[in-house]
Amino acid sequence: MTLWGGRFTSRLHPAAWQLNTSLAIDSRLADQDVRGSIAWAGALRSASVITDEEYNQIQAGLIQIRAELLAGEFKFSENDEDIHSAVERRLGELIGEAAGKLHSGRSRNDQVATDFRLWIMEALDNLWKQLREFQSILVERAENDFGVILPGYTHTQRAQPILLSHWWLAHFWAFQRDADRLQEVRQHSSSMPLGSGALAGTPFNIDRPALACELGFDKVSPNSVDAVSDRDFAAEFLFWAALVGVHLSRLADAVILFSSAEFGFFILADAFSTGSSLMPQKKNPDLFELARGQSGKLIGALTSLLAILKGLPSAYDKDLQEDKGLVFGAHDTITQLLPALGGAIQTLRLNPERMQAALEDSLFATDLADYLVEHGAPFRQAHALTGQAVRAAEELGVPLSKLPLERYQEISPLFNEDLYAVFDGMRSVARRKAIGGTAPEAVQQQIIQAKKLLEEPKKKV
Repeated sequence: MTLWGGRFTSRLHPAAWQLNTSLAIDSRLADQDVRGSIAWAGALRSASVITDEEYNQIQAGLIQIRAELLAGEFKFSENDEDIHSAVERRLGELIGEAAGKLHSGRSRNDQVATDFRLWIMEALDNLWKQLREFQSILVERAENDFGVILPGYTHTQRAQPILLSHWWLAHFWAFQRDADRLQEVRQHSSSMPLGSGALAGTPFNIDRPALACELGFDKVSPNSVDAVSDRDFAAEFLFWAALVGVHLSRLADAVILFSSAEFGFFILADAFSTGSSLMPQKKNPDLFELARGQSGKLIGALTSLLAILKGLPSAYDKDLQEDKGLVFGAHDTITQLLPALGGAIQTLRLNPERMQAALEDSLFATDLADYLVEHGAPFRQAHALTGQAVRAAEELGVPLSKLPLERYQEISPLFNEDLYAVFDGMRSVARRKAIGGTAPEAVQQQIIQAKKLLEEPKKKV
């Protein structure tokens, strides 16, 4: 029996029923639905809508339902339209007529919005822990790989030497912004819509602030029409997930590149690699490729929800039934990706010799220009003169460090014998000491700062 069939003379057509039902998706909200219903029953008792005896019956029935759900013993009916109707149907089986009083002053509109927010708040707490664990692995790599010099790239072209630790921390800071945003999403989710009814509010004297406190919300929604239709928190969650996916994809793409035979900087552990069904020699970075691919799915979920929301006129519309599947899917994707990629990054081995071999002289061209600046040349002139040196070395078929001093001095008299000292990777990185630079002391300060952030408790929102 549906919760709304009184004015209808026939049952919903089977095809319409299949489209309308959402139990397969929203059964995930079972625990939140029971907790919200227990709290609502308490609010109804405080408002003298139900008696103490009725409250006790409802509470006992809902506690039993929760136990059945946790034990996997809850029997769903083919007529259960969603988790809310399933719980109410079972409550009626357990306690009889008193179950019909639970929905007084409440609509499925504010009920589902409340359940959904509760679920997201709890999910975000777990995601926070996973994200912190992933960040910790990046900091651990920065500490363990300290002193290893990596050729830095821009436009996928060799650019300047940097510490590998600096590179790992570059990804840490991207995920730190995600950690900050996650707390904002939780804050925006923590507004309780319960008591908004279908759209006009509840007619009973419900103490909404007390109800919000009991359920763990920070505040109550200020407008009942907005409360039942607001899915900004879901869109923000999907934006957060999509951006985490983008950051994971960028990291994954670099690891794929650096672990290829052409680069050979990283060696992936067998436990986090796969093989080919045809080519016995292959060792594929499939986990990282999946991360790169699934970032597109996360972006698609955000786009889907925004497209759903953009045309809704007012209050609740059935289109909003599509929100939960998108959020649940994004949540599951992130909770799979973070530990898998974290393990792969934690266990990868380095090939410092390949990195050192890749530090060819062109990476020190900026250092050469800086040398000229230190000897009095304006930077634009130094840039042009260094470019001439690069061209001269190419014409002679020698690296910059082997270009004769006489040829350098033909380009500029500012070049002296000490210019050859610039072709040293550690010297190059050590000179960049400013905050945020790649010098060892600057990177060490980043590590200290990162570890301090990781030790801080999650902000109370």
